[in-house]
Amino acid sequence: MSEQIRKHKKIKRNFGDRRDGRRVKAPGLQTVMGYLLPKRTDCEVYLNDKLDATELVAYLEKRNADHPDEKATVFHCAVTGMARMVKERPLLNRFIQGYRLYERNEISISFVVKRKFADNAEESLMVLTPSDEDTLDTISRKIIGDVKETRKSEHATGGIDELLDKFAALPRFVLIPVIRIIRWLDFWGINPKVLTDGDPNYTTILCSNLGSIRCPSVYHHLNNYGTNSIMVTIGTLHKEEMIMPDGSTQLRDVIDIGATLDERIADGFYFAKSLRLMKHIFAHPEMLELPIGTPSGFDY
Repeated sequence: MSEQIRKHKKIKRNFGDRRDGRRVKAPGLQTVMGYLLPKRTDCEVYLNDKLDATELVAYLEKRNADHPDEKATVFHCAVTGMARMVKERPLLNRFIQGYRLYERNEISISFVVKRKFADNAEESLMVLTPSDEDTLDTISRKIIGDVKETRKSEHATGGIDELLDKFAALPRFVLIPVIRIIRWLDFWGINPKVLTDGDPNYTTILCSNLGSIRCPSVYHHLNNYGTNSIMVTIGTLHKEEMIMPDGSTQLRDVIDIGATLDERIADGFYFAKSLRLMKHIFAHPEMLELPIGTPSGFDY
């Protein structure tokens, strides 16, 4: 089962727009790159960094002590932080498909949920579509509620997961032409909603919480299918000695983070400043209590 936590809003479409995004006029370099390098996997940029989570861990300990029935996790904070980052850095919410540049109508963050922590357990796809009014509290409740609902069953009970199971049951000679048709529809942006809603390949950020399985962050490729331009992996929270601004060293709580991005949607300078905002949010976790639509006031 796959859950779409918030329904798509009605947005006026102009000529050239897609159902999931409006067409944006791209500068000459971006336009030419879209034709020279049409595949998303040809344009990957990989960033790997460490986030100092010491202040965040202290914040969560205090918050969860006050709200024992609604405990937030580092992953919930990371998702909320990413939503705020994309809201404030809108070029991250763009994609290229069919040689054209588009900006999404909404922010969406997707991730995979393991139904059970076992080798043979099935996985379920989940999509979170935060609004400008969402905070850590509301996003945390949505994720917790959706995960609990997903884990009630050991098998897919609807949505994109069940649809994939039906496709997988088709014989090869039928599945090959069907997939070709789907990819053609994908190129022109006319795939039916039943194929795109709940699919992480059509979200702003596809996130993998590797820390939940005690795994470090790793490089993860982008996909040429769909519109997803950013893949983020979050590693395990651990202790590590870090050099502080005054030159001293301290043992801090640290999280490794990896991000694979489509360089055609923005330049490296823009990506680096966006990561700087994420670090600022982790260093000032009280920002997570504000609606994500509230400007951070961060001095880049």
